[in-house]
Amino acid sequence: MNKVFISVIGRDRPGILAALSGTLLDLDCNIENISQTILQSVFGALLIVSVPESLDEQSLKRKLLDKLADLDLNVLVKSYDRAIEGTGRQAGHPFVITTVGPDNRGLVEAITRVLARHDINVVNLKAVFKGGTDPRNNVMIFEVDIPDSAVLPEIRAELEQAAGNLDLDINFQHQKIFESMNRI
Repeated sequence: MNKVFISVIGRDRPGILAALSGTLLDLDCNIENISQTILQSVFGALLIVSVPESLDEQSLKRKLLDKLADLDLNVLVKSYDRAIEGTGRQAGHPFVITTVGPDNRGLVEAITRVLARHDINVVNLKAVFKGGTDPRNNVMIFEVDIPDSAVLPEIRAELEQAAGNLDLDINFQHQKIFESMNRI
């Protein structure tokens, strides 16, 4: 079997995942990895899928669009290059960085610029901006991998400076501590 990368975006409604996964199953495909979310009213999913040798990218995309036409989704199908497997993530330590504060332009850029300067990979980012100055309405949660070679006090100081410039409260914790403190 070959692997493909599939991206699906459209207006959110119940049944999208059922229709998508059912269509892939009918085509003898296997979902190996999936990440799905809703941003306001927009559905988004990224999938890595094993497909039969007999099914090329264009045929798969056409069949998905035909089967999902009633849902009015945008679909991208691209060959998954095995050469990229395992890249992008390096050995290191999982940390969680959270920010809370007013919705100002440049929040994501300011934090990610510091992270990039220290070769820190953002593994997952969830940001909810509802506007206004009520800090409880504007939250970012970054899950990151920090390389073994990183100097944590330097990173913390730069993050605090970037956050301070934007009136953000910032928290920087090892993932295990974050999970322990936020367990429901």
